[in-house]
Amino acid sequence: MLWTAFTIGLFGSLHCVGMCGPIALAMPHDNSNKFQTIGKILLYNFGRTLTYVLLGILIGLLGEGLFLAGIQRWTSIFMGIGVLIIALFSINIESRLLHSNVVGRFFFFVKSQLAKHLKNSSHSAFFRTGFLNGFLPCGLVYMAIIGAVTMGSIEGSALYMFLFGLGTIPLMISTVLVGNLASFKIRNRIKKFYPAFLIALAFLLIFRGIQFDVPADFSFWEAMTNIPMCH
Repeated sequence: MLWTAFTIGLFGSLHCVGMCGPIALAMPHDNSNKFQTIGKILLYNFGRTLTYVLLGILIGLLGEGLFLAGIQRWTSIFMGIGVLIIALFSINIESRLLHSNVVGRFFFFVKSQLAKHLKNSSHSAFFRTGFLNGFLPCGLVYMAIIGAVTMGSIEGSALYMFLFGLGTIPLMISTVLVGNLASFKIRNRIKKFYPAFLIALAFLLIFRGIQFDVPADFSFWEAMTNIPMCH
């Protein structure tokens, strides 16, 4: 299941270019020094990844509780069905969250803090911008969170979100170095791929929930060949 985290980040990073790319491009870059530019971009992306890891830890607490309660399998199935419904009916989760009073106020606070750092060219400002950016509403992040909650442990969820963040970095760095790749037409094309991403994740979650747990230890099969027979 961990491999899906990096895959979602890597192939879904086109969404990051469309959503987070403009923020990264708006920050003051010293184009005369490519090494400093790359260093600052990495700090920005590591800041985002740290936020994802922290979210993974919080989600891991929930996932571990579900695992201990013995309902992780059903949770995975119901989450998969929920994601499938979102994909088939094109439900915009980001928009719904922004219209929520409590969540909307939080995101407004994050945006106001982002505005303060965008004009700052220091290395710490790039890191803080990335860290704050990780809290903005993002359907791709929510997909990763759904995958992380089914890991069943705090460490597993944190690692899942770390690999997800790692997968988004290559294209984000390329975007800043090459220029604004996120044109209006490209963003519209990216949106068309969302249902496919969601449907794939939904079936993965459902399959994981319904599959039987088969022991991987060979000693189990050896023991099965030597079952005592009663006459």
